[in-house]
Amino acid sequence: MYRSHVLVCGGTGCTSSHSAEIIEALESELKAKGLENEIKVIKTGCFGLCALGPIMIVYPEGCFYSEVKVEDVPEIVEEHLLKGRMVKRLIYDETITKDEIKPLNETNFYKKQHRIALRNCGVIDPESIEEYIAMDGYQALAKCLTEMTPEEVIQVVKDSGLRGRGGGGFPTGLKWSFTAKNAADQKYVVCNADEGDPGAFMDRSVLEGDPHCIVEAMTICGYATGATEGYVYVRAEYPIAVSRLDKAIKDARENGLLGKNIFNSGFDFDLHIRLGAGAFVCGEETALMTSIEGNRGEPRPRPPYPAVKGLFGKPTTENNVETFANIPQIILNGAEFFSSMGTEKSAGTKVFALGGKINNTGLVEVPMGTTLREVIEDIGGGIPNGKKFKAAQTGGPSGGCIPASLMDTPIDYDNLTAIGCMMGSGGLIVMDEDNCMVDIAKFFLDFTVDESCGKCTPCRIGTKRMMEILEKITDGKATLEDLDELEKLAYYIKDNSLCGLGQTAPNPVLATLRFFKDEYIAHIVDKKCPAGVCKALLSYVIVEDKCKGCTLCSKKCPVGAISGSVKNPHVIDTTKCIKCGVCMDSCKFGAIIKK
Repeated sequence: MYRSHVLVCGGTGCTSSHSAEIIEALESELKAKGLENEIKVIKTGCFGLCALGPIMIVYPEGCFYSEVKVEDVPEIVEEHLLKGRMVKRLIYDETITKDEIKPLNETNFYKKQHRIALRNCGVIDPESIEEYIAMDGYQALAKCLTEMTPEEVIQVVKDSGLRGRGGGGFPTGLKWSFTAKNAADQKYVVCNADEGDPGAFMDRSVLEGDPHCIVEAMTICGYATGATEGYVYVRAEYPIAVSRLDKAIKDARENGLLGKNIFNSGFDFDLHIRLGAGAFVCGEETALMTSIEGNRGEPRPRPPYPAVKGLFGKPTTENNVETFANIPQIILNGAEFFSSMGTEKSAGTKVFALGGKINNTGLVEVPMGTTLREVIEDIGGGIPNGKKFKAAQTGGPSGGCIPASLMDTPIDYDNLTAIGCMMGSGGLIVMDEDNCMVDIAKFFLDFTVDESCGKCTPCRIGTKRMMEILEKITDGKATLEDLDELEKLAYYIKDNSLCGLGQTAPNPVLATLRFFKDEYIAHIVDKKCPAGVCKALLSYVIVEDKCKGCTLCSKKCPVGAISGSVKNPHVIDTTKCIKCGVCMDSCKFGAIIKK
C-alpha cells in the first residue's frame, strides 16, 4: 500500500518535453530517500493541458505541478513527498487558493468538459491491463457476450445516436447493421488511426492514454457484426501509441480477452496492427483498406461499399479511434446515457485538438452543441497578447473556417454544415487578427496538393490549378477574373473527385471566400495584404519620429538595405529589401512597421 501516487504525463507532448527523464529522476530520487515503497510513480496518457507540460499530479492531495523540469525533481521529493510541503512555485495557479488545492474539474479548462472518449487518459497507466479492468474495463465486452445478442448490441449503438467521429458523421449503429446483414465466410473490423490533419492529435492521445478501450470496442464490434478479425491502421509516426497498443493487444490475448472462445461464449476475435507510411489519403476508408492489403493507398469507387466488399473483398466495418472509444461506455451505461448529451441530431461529446493562437493549447472533450465561444474563451483561455479572435479552422484541410461573427454557433454536424464548414476529425486551429485568410487557404490547399494520390484527374490536376491561382493572388499578380475561376474550379473539384480528399480539398478556399472575400479583393485590387503576411504585397518602413538611430537594424539586415548615421533616422531601400522581418524583430523602439 502506497501513501502517495505521483502521476506523470507520458503522452507525446510531455515526452518531447522530457517527461521520461523526469520519471527516471523521480524514481532515482525516491530510492535515494528510501521512499520507493511509499510513493508510487505512474506514467499516464495525456491530461489535456498540453501547454503546461510536463505535467505531474500528486495524490491524494491532487496537487497539479506544471512545466516541471528534471532539476525540479529533488525539490518536489524533498519538500512535498518527504516533508509534506507543496512546492507552490510549480503549482498550476488555477488549482490553488491560499493553501487549498482546487480539484481539476473546477478549473476553467476542465469544468465545461465531459470526458467519455478521454475518460481514462491521464488517470490510469495505459500499459497496465489491471488498471483498465479496475476502471470497469472489459465489462462492456463481458455484458455483450454473456447477456446480449449481436442484434441487441447494434440496437443500443443505434439508439445512442453515436455518429462517426472521423469526419463524415455517419450513424455508427447503422453502419454496423449493414455489415451484420451480409453473410460471408469472413468479416473484418478496421480501426482508422491514420490521423493526418495538421494540428490534430485526438486519436493519438486516446491510443497513448487508453489503448485497451479500443481493443474492447473493436471486439464488441466484431461480435455485433459477425467479424472474427480486426486491424488497427495507425501511422508509423506514432511510436508511443503503437507500442502501447501492441502491449494492450498482447496482454488482452494473455488474459483470454482476445483470441478463441472469449468469456467461454464461443466467440473468437483477434487483432493486428498495420503501420501506415503517413499518406493523408489513407484516412479515406477504401484507400486505408487497400493499404492494409499491401497495395498503394488509393481509393476505390463506391459502391460496392465496405460493408459489402471491403478488406480483402470481405464485408468490413470501419470506424475511427474516437468513435470506438465511446462504445464501451454506451454499452455499460445504456443508449440514453449517451443520447442525453449533445443535441438532437448530434449526440454525445466531441474531442478537439485545440491549437494555434490560443492560451490553453491542448485536448478537450465537450458535449456536442457547445458554442465555439465557450471553447475559445472559457476552455481555451482566449487569444494571447491581447489580440482579437479572427477565425477557427475546423476539420483541417477538409474543413472550413468559422469567423468571429459566428462564434456563438453551437458546434455540431448540422450547424457546421449549414455555414459551409464540417466537423472533421476534430482539429481546431485558432487564428487571430495577424493571420491572412488567403494565406491560410493556400497553406491547407498546399497540403492536399502534396497528399493527393493522383488517381483521379479533378483532384490531381484541379487542386494544382487552384494552388496556382492562390499563388497569383498572394503575389499580387491576379485579376478578379482569376477569383471567379478559383471559385468555379473549387465547385467542379468537389463534384467530380473520386474520394473524400478531393471532394473536400476546396473547402478551406470556399469558406475563406465566403467569410473573408474582402481580403481576396484587397490582395487583387489594392495589391495589399491586410494582415501583413504575404511578402510580395508588403514593405517595411522606418517611422522617422520613432527611430533613435541606434543602428541595430542596419547591422542585422542580411542584405544591407538599411542606411543611416548614428543617432539619426534610418531609411530602408525597398529595392534591396528581401522582407525577412529581421529589422522589425530587432528594433527596440517599434520604429519599423509593415505597410
